[in-house]
Amino acid sequence: MSGLVEQIKIDEGTKLMPYRDSLGFLTIGTGRCIGKIGITEEEAEYLLQNDIQRCIDDLKSYDWYTMQPADVQEALINMRFNMGLAGLLKFKRMLHALTQRDYGTAAAEALSSTWAKQVGQRAVRIAGVFRNAGR
Repeated sequence: MSGLVEQIKIDEGTKLMPYRDSLGFLTIGTGRCIGKIGITEEEAEYLLQNDIQRCIDDLKSYDWYTMQPADVQEALINMRFNMGLAGLLKFKRMLHALTQRDYGTAAAEALSSTWAKQVGQRAVRIAGVFRNAGR
């Protein structure tokens, strides 16, 4: 099978970004046509787990993350997942409040953002996690 894998890689090429194949179908990886069949639940779960680990790797060097209880860390991972590290780092007052363990202020800062207006209930839920961490 290793010979087959190598032949297919040669024939198809490997592209890490989506592209249109010669018939116009959305394709990714080594000839994986996602335009016709999508992905399986297992593949979606695998990708999600990899993405979450990438978020954790991005955050684990920040004290405002590592000093938090697990539920607050998960909320921060959720925010990082949604807006990327650069987006999360723009929440300077919220992150400062988390460093001070001022969870009420952190919640208020999260909710008073453009992000909160965009994501609705997600922001309300995350702010609730912050607020409840102080109790």
